Amino acid sequence: MAIIPWNPALSRIWSRWPEEWEDDLAQFFPNSNNLDVYETENDVVVRANVAGVPKDGIDLTFEKGVLWIKAEKTEEKDDQSKKHYSKSSWSYSYKIAIPGMLDHTAEPEVQLEDGVVTVTFKKAEASKPKKLTIKAANKAA
Repeated sequence: MAIIPWNPALSRIWSRWPEEWEDDLAQFFPNSNNLDVYETENDVVVRANVAGVPKDGIDLTFEKGVLWIKAEKTEEKDDQSKKHYSKSSWSYSYKIAIPGMLDHTAEPEVQLEDGVVTVTFKKAEASKPKKLTIKAANKAA
C-alpha cells in the first residue's frame, strides 16, 4: 500500500467537492425545486409544482397546521389501427407544516395557474409586525 504525502492544495479541491457535485446534479434535475414556502407582511404562501395535472386531479387538505397537496393524473391511449398502446402518469405529494400564527377564520385562497398551485393563508393580527415607540425616561430632580 502506498502512502500519499499530505498536500495542502488538495484540501482546497476536496473542500469544494460537494458544491461541484451539486452543480453537476442540477443540470440533470433543473426543476428539482418544486415547492416554495414564504411569508409576506400579511400572508403565508405555498407554491407547489403540479404540472400536467388538471384541477379535478388535485386534492388539498389542511389539518392541524399541516397542508397536504396530492395531485395525480393517468393517461392511457390504445390505438388498434397502429398497434400502439401508451400509458403515462403524473403524481405529486407534498406535506408542509405552515409556519406562524394563521387567521383560522379566513379561508385560504387557492389558485392553479400554469401547473403551479398557490395556497395563500392569512396571518393572524397578533403575528403581524408592530411598530414600537420609545418613551422618554422621567428624570426625578
